[in-house]
Amino acid sequence: MDLTVVAYVVYLVVSISLTVWVARTLSRNGRIFLADVLHGNEKLAEAVNHLLVVGFYLVNLGFVALYLSGDDDIADTRGIFEALSTKLGVVLLVLGVMHLGNVWVLNKIRRRGVMEREQQPPVPPQGWAAPPEARAW
Repeated sequence: MDLTVVAYVVYLVVSISLTVWVARTLSRNGRIFLADVLHGNEKLAEAVNHLLVVGFYLVNLGFVALYLSGDDDIADTRGIFEALSTKLGVVLLVLGVMHLGNVWVLNKIRRRGVMEREQQPPVPPQGWAAPPEARAW
């Protein structure tokens, strides 16, 4: 079997496994965060979480597929490791950037929700107080 094909197979197995692991980790831990952001609306949090995971898979698996082709033929075992380290390193960087992007967006949404909650008084006003009389000095 051609060593380039071996490198492709290893690359696909490791990249897809990493993508699935990161997506599941983000989904499991992000569900709690989304519930807080969305004021305890569990159904909406679950729906948004699922949409984020689908988008994560589409972007990352699309990148993995596009980055599959190589420029050079691999002649030996050293070439396999060099090609895999470059390809997997780039895939890991893309996964990290996607993760940070998701966290940044969710944090922005969360901050907006916190700001909205802080603008409302904890107790509704009970009436009006008369203004103090103006004093002449």
